[in-house]
Amino acid sequence: MIKKIRKIIHIDMDAFYAAVEQRDNPELRGKAVIVGGDPEKRGVVSTCSYEARKFGVHSALPGKTAKRLCPHAVFLPVNMKKYKAVSQQIRQIFSEFTDKIEPLSLDEAFLDVTENKFKCPSATILALKIKERISQVTGLTASAGVSFNKFLAKVASDMNKPDGLTVITPAEAEAFLEDLPIEKFFGIGKVTAARLKSMGISRGRDLKHFELGDLIERFGSKSGEYYYNIVRGHDEREVESEWERKSLGRETTFQEDISDLRQIHKVIYELSEEVSGLLKRYGLQGRTVTVKVRYEDFKTVTRSQSFSNPINELEFIFSTSLELLSKTEAGKRKVRLLGVTLSNFPPDSERSGPVQLEFPF
Repeated sequence: MIKKIRKIIHIDMDAFYAAVEQRDNPELRGKAVIVGGDPEKRGVVSTCSYEARKFGVHSALPGKTAKRLCPHAVFLPVNMKKYKAVSQQIRQIFSEFTDKIEPLSLDEAFLDVTENKFKCPSATILALKIKERISQVTGLTASAGVSFNKFLAKVASDMNKPDGLTVITPAEAEAFLEDLPIEKFFGIGKVTAARLKSMGISRGRDLKHFELGDLIERFGSKSGEYYYNIVRGHDEREVESEWERKSLGRETTFQEDISDLRQIHKVIYELSEEVSGLLKRYGLQGRTVTVKVRYEDFKTVTRSQSFSNPINELEFIFSTSLELLSKTEAGKRKVRLLGVTLSNFPPDSERSGPVQLEFPF
């Protein structure tokens, strides 16, 4: 029996928060707009317009750094209520095409259009129609990636922003992945990309040279298998309509075990920064911070702290992570892996309005 090739679309709104603000205020169009925390109060960039990105501004960047890079930018606070309302409009558009929708955040989602409401055999035509409908209804642009699995569709949507459409067919996948820069692989963040580059892995073809056992030994079974499969275009995950994110974290495995506390603290900061940036991008906050430490003998420990109010701010995640790290033997014993995770997300009904932060004295 011939296996049916799936048709997956990944839609990613372009500079979503900033684009909504520019749409609603014509005076902001064509200007550098940065949405996030107050740059004078240790705020962090949630997102920014493409005009600001030309100056090196990006999500999760400290507000003060963003202001230094782009002093003429307009800084605006996050208006989550407004962004959620627009997100609901976009979600409704998706449902016109298929019921198999897996939202990843307010501004992006996977759609399985193998079987669709238009009975259209071309996922590319459907992606164009979805982009057109989003523009008509919201006045915003979206980028789309089309492929035969979720991983490739996700990578494709980021290839030609803004207002882009990239299609990766089964015949094109191998060459595309072999030439893809390692930092462009979805699921490989800044810390892991630097780690891979230190191993001489800068593109997919370099990663493909490593055997499965090698990758598992260096990165653990879950990450090792993931890297081995994605560089070969293997991703059997279904688009899950009822999927709900339970946690969001990042971890890194060192090429050589480390015990220098300054180096350990630096890595914890980088992981906290990455997690905070992703939380803000996905419109999420968590009540529980967890630090994971794996020692040189492979013994793994975790330390967690929960709060009554949800958080996603970099400084709070970092300070809590350092406090949790002090309850481990990191620095006294050599460490081969570090991780930072946020979990215990509140339901949607609790994810709006002001948040009173708690500080552990």
